[in-house]
Amino acid sequence: MITSVLFDMGGTLEDIYVDEASEREAVKKLQEMLVSFGLDPKVSFDELKARVDAGWVRYGKFRDPSDIELKPIPIWRDYVLADFAFPAEALEPHCEQIAHMWEVTHYHRSLRPRVPEMLEGLRALGMKLGIVSNTAALWQVFDILREYGIRDYFQDVTLSSVTGTRKPDPIIFEVAMRQLQSRPEQSVYVGDTVSRDIIGSKRAGFAVAIQIGSKLTKEKDAGVLREFEPDYLVEDIYDVLPIVRDLVQGK
Repeated sequence: MITSVLFDMGGTLEDIYVDEASEREAVKKLQEMLVSFGLDPKVSFDELKARVDAGWVRYGKFRDPSDIELKPIPIWRDYVLADFAFPAEALEPHCEQIAHMWEVTHYHRSLRPRVPEMLEGLRALGMKLGIVSNTAALWQVFDILREYGIRDYFQDVTLSSVTGTRKPDPIIFEVAMRQLQSRPEQSVYVGDTVSRDIIGSKRAGFAVAIQIGSKLTKEKDAGVLREFEPDYLVEDIYDVLPIVRDLVQGK
């Protein structure tokens, strides 16, 4: 019997993509923030962008093979801004604010159509609802859920920045299960990637994995060994509701 439905955030509940304009806007805001904190990088915009890009590459080389997520302070102090050797006592108090800005500026984000109606329907079925999201910020997901007006639908929000573990590691899904007081064999997971969402939830023993394509799916799934395939593919997030309804009714 299905009792719980959990969702990925970026690419699933919300459309998300990056382009040159958003990349440059994020670096511009970063430059302004650093100066306002008394941490002037003293380099040109293009040099700052090159160093920040290189810093993210360094962090990715640590993070991606290990499925470990660091918190904002070590990410920005030890990787993204490491070249500048800013005094730790001056930079560290601002790292979460920087991380939050980066998540909402570097990426274009918008709630998918009919998400509230879908969530309302799942709640009417008696489903426990949760989120399992990879993110490099501590509170950005909570804030944007509130901005979208859907925060109250979720009994649990499990973030890689809090657990220290990223999808597809099953540990992050297991943490969510314990927080929801649910069982994976009675749960559905909805995400936009095979590499993180489908493989991760299936490794954790979820009964059903649903995939919805996003602007990042192809990039994130490039070259992945498809250990598991989704049980369902949907194009409209609202279609999760009839799938879950049929599962509950045993159809």
